[in-house]
Amino acid sequence: MATTLTHTDFDFAGQESVYHGKVRDVYNILDKYMVMVATDRISAFDVILPEGIPYKGQVLNQIAEFFLDATSDIVPNWKIAVPDPMVTVGIKCEPLKIEMIVRGYLTGSAWREYKAGAREICGVPLPDGMRENERFPHPILTPTTKADEGHDENISREEIIARGIVAEDIYKQVERYALALFERGQQMAADRGLILVDTKYEFGLHDGKVILIDEIHTPDSSRYFYADGYEERFEKGEEQRQLSKEFVRQWLIAHDFMGKPGQTVPEMTPEYCEEVSRRYIELYEHITGRKFIPAEEYDLPLRIFRNVSDCLANL
Repeated sequence: MATTLTHTDFDFAGQESVYHGKVRDVYNILDKYMVMVATDRISAFDVILPEGIPYKGQVLNQIAEFFLDATSDIVPNWKIAVPDPMVTVGIKCEPLKIEMIVRGYLTGSAWREYKAGAREICGVPLPDGMRENERFPHPILTPTTKADEGHDENISREEIIARGIVAEDIYKQVERYALALFERGQQMAADRGLILVDTKYEFGLHDGKVILIDEIHTPDSSRYFYADGYEERFEKGEEQRQLSKEFVRQWLIAHDFMGKPGQTVPEMTPEYCEEVSRRYIELYEHITGRKFIPAEEYDLPLRIFRNVSDCLANL
């Protein structure tokens, strides 16, 4: 099996601090730049799973790069350079304490809530009689709080503004950006025979200006269906063919794991990790139209350190 990067411990020139997230390790350089390393870790139900997925970090980073470049006319983003296949260097922003979830279809956690009787998500009313994977008349926004630890929580637009989590004028701007980004993402997916079902966006402030940060339209932050066969499968009530991390969640659910206390993560065999890797690579190639070229893996930490150090020295 290919080498995986599941932990980093770099000491870059000018490094102020490091944050180890579920998947990404983010290095603060001079309180001015961010070095975001997309590791091969994989998480589900807010739990970091015990095995790394070969090439996952490269796939995520390069898909994010592809879409950041393709949407920079809609909203400015944090990216400055991609010095390594697994790393993006960008502007350090003050993150807004919410994630903007845009949903085009009733599926995933929204469907699970709906099936259990919910007819409102994040203050957005949902009509009776909807079916799993049914398209909404218009995409809906279902924001969540951004938890430093544990689970993110659904929150309404009104609560966000009332609690002062984000100022009203900033929130309205972020709302417009999120919907415009989703529309562009759906268009680009359709061009490749895919349906962008739902996704999340994160924003920050830099010199008072709203900036798109983090990843965008990757399989960790988004769900894609194949357009071919969608209608037939929907009419028959069959599962949709999809390219997303949902298949990992479904595999975990089938093995009685949903991140609840006392539950144990099932064994992730090398064969299973390779299968997950193949599906990530498939999404990369399908959504970008580019052939995936695995990066050299002679010594991932050394390669990354050299590439990032060279980049920082020239900023």
